[in-house]
Amino acid sequence: MREDLLVQREQIYGVNKFAESEPRSFWEFVWDALQDTTLIILAACAFVSLTVGIATEGWPNGSHDGIGIFASIILVVSVTATSDYQQSLQFRDLDKEKRKILVQVTRDGFRQRILIDDLLPGDVVHLAVGDQVPADGVFVSGFSLLLDESSLTGESEPVDVNEDKPFLSSGTKVLDGSGQMLVTSVGMRTQWGKLMAALTEGGNDETPLQVKLSGVANIIGKIGLFFAVLTFVVLSQELIGQKYHDGLLLSWSGDDVLEILNHFAVAVTIVVVAVPEGLPLAVTLSLAYAMEKMMNDKALVRQLAACETMGSATVICSDKTGTLTSNRMTVVKACICGNTVEVSDPLIPSSLSSELPEVAVETLLESILTNTGGEVVVDQNGKQDIIGTPTETALLEFALSLGGNYKQKRQETKIVKVEPFNSVKKRMTVILELPGGGYRAHCKGATEIVLAACDKFIDGSGSVVPLDKKTANMLNDIIETFSSEALRTLCLAYRGLEDGSTQEEIPLQGYTFIGIVGIKDPVRPGVRESVASCRSAGIAVKMVTGDNINTAKAIARECGILTDGGLAIEGAEFREKTPKELLELIPKMQVLARSSPLDKLALVKHLRTTSNEVVAVTGDGTNDAPALREADIGLAMGVAGTEVAKESADVVILDDNFSTIVTVAKWGRSVYVNIQKFVQFQLTVNIVALLVNFSSACFTGDAPLTAVQLLWVNMIMDTLGALALATEPPNDNLMEKAPVGRTGKFITNIMWRNILGQSLYQFTVLWYLQSQGRYVFGLEGSEADTVLNTIIFNTFVFCQVFNEVTSREMEEINVLKGMSENSIFVGVLTGTVVFQFILVQFLGDFANTTPLTQLQWLICILFGFLGMPIAAMIKLISVEPREEQDGYGKL
Repeated sequence: MREDLLVQREQIYGVNKFAESEPRSFWEFVWDALQDTTLIILAACAFVSLTVGIATEGWPNGSHDGIGIFASIILVVSVTATSDYQQSLQFRDLDKEKRKILVQVTRDGFRQRILIDDLLPGDVVHLAVGDQVPADGVFVSGFSLLLDESSLTGESEPVDVNEDKPFLSSGTKVLDGSGQMLVTSVGMRTQWGKLMAALTEGGNDETPLQVKLSGVANIIGKIGLFFAVLTFVVLSQELIGQKYHDGLLLSWSGDDVLEILNHFAVAVTIVVVAVPEGLPLAVTLSLAYAMEKMMNDKALVRQLAACETMGSATVICSDKTGTLTSNRMTVVKACICGNTVEVSDPLIPSSLSSELPEVAVETLLESILTNTGGEVVVDQNGKQDIIGTPTETALLEFALSLGGNYKQKRQETKIVKVEPFNSVKKRMTVILELPGGGYRAHCKGATEIVLAACDKFIDGSGSVVPLDKKTANMLNDIIETFSSEALRTLCLAYRGLEDGSTQEEIPLQGYTFIGIVGIKDPVRPGVRESVASCRSAGIAVKMVTGDNINTAKAIARECGILTDGGLAIEGAEFREKTPKELLELIPKMQVLARSSPLDKLALVKHLRTTSNEVVAVTGDGTNDAPALREADIGLAMGVAGTEVAKESADVVILDDNFSTIVTVAKWGRSVYVNIQKFVQFQLTVNIVALLVNFSSACFTGDAPLTAVQLLWVNMIMDTLGALALATEPPNDNLMEKAPVGRTGKFITNIMWRNILGQSLYQFTVLWYLQSQGRYVFGLEGSEADTVLNTIIFNTFVFCQVFNEVTSREMEEINVLKGMSENSIFVGVLTGTVVFQFILVQFLGDFANTTPLTQLQWLICILFGFLGMPIAAMIKLISVEPREEQDGYGKL
């Protein structure tokens, strides 16, 4: 019945989704691929070749060249369009993933968490600081609710929401306070929905590396164009010179036109081969592949560029709670009435309530059960459930174990005013109207702040007595003891208020101390190993936390962040340092405790500008948004993080785990290295293809590699090469090298060594075949040229096949390690070899090839294979690796 009502509400009021733009069809991507200028020129060449060929030689003999070029163009376009189409689908899936936001609602009388898309009019949404308002609605109840409506109205001034101004709009953000709102409209019927014609599809922006490599592609393309023009001139000059000499310059036969056309097609195809359009494609493929894999590893990438930037990170500034620790908190120690007790055993709290003065227990329970952002609810199965942050949950569990009754206490007292916790004030305060009349303020928060506001305390007999210096020192010693045991400490206090003072600011002094609780939040498993992995990878890890300095130091030591030479300081001390002092302090500083969001922002700015570090920062609160934006990579927490923090971040860590951040860094490095591998592979092919055709045209007057053959080579090295090398998974060696950093070269000395060494070998082999091939293979007769050119083409392709394997590692000798595990790489290699065999043996009419003998095949494969030991020997040549130590930026 309940389900039917929900369906009915959905049919009447609509769903909480915005209209999406229509996904682009596969044929639109085909059309985009056909817009390539060089392919259009080649298509025109193919058409003229087809027309002239059929006119002079008849059908089908005259059609082979034209059909061959057309077939190659169709193949290139098909593979490019399929690749782009798959990526567009992937980006749409990621956009859907971003919409998986859970909201707290009361529906059918039960408090529950539901997906934002499932929200319906009639639901009551519970809002807290940092939430994004998920739909349009009206204010039901709440305290100090302050909204940022700038995204909707453009007005930067925050707006108060209360009974007098009760309307809330979808897309606005909660800056302060808390409240409940009744949903009135969802999806396209909201104000935000009416403003949005459609959601912008993600993944269209070029990343910095794509922009950089596009520039490289243009330079290489211009070099290729220069060589293409030279090749065309050299190939055509003999025919034109002969015609000029014979006085037949204006008399052209069909064969003459075909010869010039073939020369032009070869020249255009040299441009196609030379233009490495696969560079930006390799970046996109690698990033898209990494994004998909990172999603499996609990990291949602919101900004594509973050994948590549994370690989360059040199410093990670991490939160403590929930990132380094497990965020499963329990109260294990407490100091009440001056007595410290262990409360980790479930039986102790119940006996504790009988040992303590009744007034102290009652005041403690009133403080915990009323001054809380959490809630004790009964779920649909009748079970008691606690909803709230881990800290609030731990306190409420402690209160319930002492015999507290949440529902009864909330009914007995009326909350008049709430000042929610935030990272600046570091305390939360409520004002209660008591059952017997009068008002009381309850305060909880950072121990040193709340304790400093107290001038009285409840002693062992339950009496309220002045808080003298001796007792204050004793309590401070207890706080230090709790902190040194890696416990998170909170202090609870109260004070009575006069009737009229509830309308004024909540007082900051004159409180009576109730007690201190020590909350255990164990370090996540694997964090110590992850920190050690970062250190070996040259990434410094700094803990930035709002916790007490002793707690922070204890946790940092346990995680391996705080080392013998490292410093831990508090935010107050950090703020007072001069720029010169910070220059000396920050490299040694490993822990920043009791920090504010502005401290975190100042630290990030200093690391990025003065120290020139590439900084990754974690954040979960609304106030962390400036630091997340300022950092090179903003990492928001998916579980504890507010929607404001997630919107400001580049990557959302879905499980709030520090180990996941290290995984993101590893994938980032993998993306960068994979693109380097592909660039090394492609530049080698470019250099060899240009040199072979150009030198052959100069010295023999003929180009051994035809247009169709060059188009196939272009396919191998652009689309298929990108697919094979850009999808290599990360290996553990990546985290044993220094980070790439912010400045330096992308194409390193190591890469140049490999490119030039391999190019020299391949060119030597192909030139040897070009000049001595007839004698080596004993070729004679009219077919000798065709057989030799087929051998050259076949050897060239197998050189690239084995070069692709060699390119898997730029420095390691063993290039076969893990190859069998990469099914995409093995599939591309297998497909290339199979299609090459078909092209040579069966498609000779179209590819200008002729079937080869077993011996000829064996020699072609052997020449290709020899490239691997040659590459291994080249890797033994030592080069200065200086730029790899500091290197992300220049090419």
